[in-house]
Amino acid sequence: MRGARPERALDAVVRNAVRFARGVRVCVACSGGPDSVALAAVLDRLAREDGYDVVLAHVNHALRAGADQDECVAFSVGARLGRRVVAARLEVARADEATLRDARYAALARIAGDAGACAVLTAHTAEDQTESVLLALFRGTGLAGLAGIAERRALTEHVELVRPLLRVTHAELATELRRSALPYALDPTNAQRRYRRNALREPLDALRAEFPHLDRAVARCAAIVRDELEGTPRAQARRALRERLRAEAALADVPFERIEAVRKAAERGTRP
Repeated sequence: MRGARPERALDAVVRNAVRFARGVRVCVACSGGPDSVALAAVLDRLAREDGYDVVLAHVNHALRAGADQDECVAFSVGARLGRRVVAARLEVARADEATLRDARYAALARIAGDAGACAVLTAHTAEDQTESVLLALFRGTGLAGLAGIAERRALTEHVELVRPLLRVTHAELATELRRSALPYALDPTNAQRRYRRNALREPLDALRAEFPHLDRAVARCAAIVRDELEGTPRAQARRALRERLRAEAALADVPFERIEAVRKAAERGTRP
């Protein structure tokens, strides 16, 4: 369509999740992988429109032969966008998932603190949310595990961790990558089954052929559970609507999807 700008749909999702004030500085965690590069491209575009600064933060795990190449990709992305890149190199005694994750977030917090940034943004996607919820379910989790990855949490006293892509799929980010034509690197360890998360990916890919909206559905479910746990206004609105429907015997069995459609329409001030 002439004049169409399909990237605006993704921009709207990210802007709704971040909404940074003019003049602030934020860090984008850029591993050099496709998802983080796509997020850097979107944030660069939004920051220019909304008047805040973006720094790319790269953490080099130094565990495989291509680690330095990934760092070079991050610097190349920064150069193409005209953004500053800060890199940190990890030194850890153990290379298990939990140790590496904790060390990575600690490094990102230091980079953000040194850069004067108020937030670190990571490119966790809807597929990442699906994997997190399922892993928690397989451990026999309670509601906290079913809530999955939080969209926001404190990283330090002065730095917030924000994950604006939890309802965005790899396919949507791939469209952004094609549009931006930025370089990216693929991590071969994503296929290694010694990591529990990777063991889920092949079975999930098979399920997605039958359930194409699987990741969006799980991401929505996780968001609803988190709303309930945190007692957000959305959760209160759902609860009030369900109670009113239960009071009407003929409406007691209205499906949740319809309840959610009514709640969203009420937020927008439109008819469902």
